[in-house]
Amino acid sequence: MPKEAAKVRPLMFAQDDASLVEGLRAGHVGAGTAFYNRYVTHVQRIVTRVMGVDAELMDITNEVFFQSLKSIHTLNDPQLLKAWVTRIAVFTSRKWIRKRKRNNWLKFLPADEVPEAVSKEEEPRDRHAAKAVRDIINKMPTEERIVFSLRYLEQMQISDIADTCGYSLRTAKRRLAKCEWRFKRMAESDPEIAARLEASEKWRNR
Repeated sequence: MPKEAAKVRPLMFAQDDASLVEGLRAGHVGAGTAFYNRYVTHVQRIVTRVMGVDAELMDITNEVFFQSLKSIHTLNDPQLLKAWVTRIAVFTSRKWIRKRKRNNWLKFLPADEVPEAVSKEEEPRDRHAAKAVRDIINKMPTEERIVFSLRYLEQMQISDIADTCGYSLRTAKRRLAKCEWRFKRMAESDPEIAARLEASEKWRNR
């Protein structure tokens, strides 16, 4: 019977975040593994969206999980585990960015109505557009890069961005408007990007 229970008990974490949080708080031997397996892909995507392709991705990911496990008792609503982990991933990425004090950490990834990264086989003008967009975002202040990434790469709602970044809704809206304005103004210096944005109703009025 004890052997049977040992085999079955970890399955309680299979789908339910509330049970998973309960297991983590209780120090259940299978909870940490279940937590990592469930959210590692999500955490790495968030970190990559914010920081770009990074050689230290695994170190940053591990720190996110370390900080999450260390502070799991501060999570008030277990059903919000994913949003809470997302917030820790953003905060951890921000800390690494500031620690490095460098300006080349963000690489542009495909986003809605913004020129996409392209392969070597595609048109030279598309490759130029993708590089130009990366150069623009590389010059954005840290907080604006984060907001831009969460909005246009993760497609997050502004209210969720505010919660994730620890801003008020008003501050999040202000930062988003500012980074959109900055992106478009900087893009105007490149005819290819400017033409693409002008062709988009969404960006034409920014």
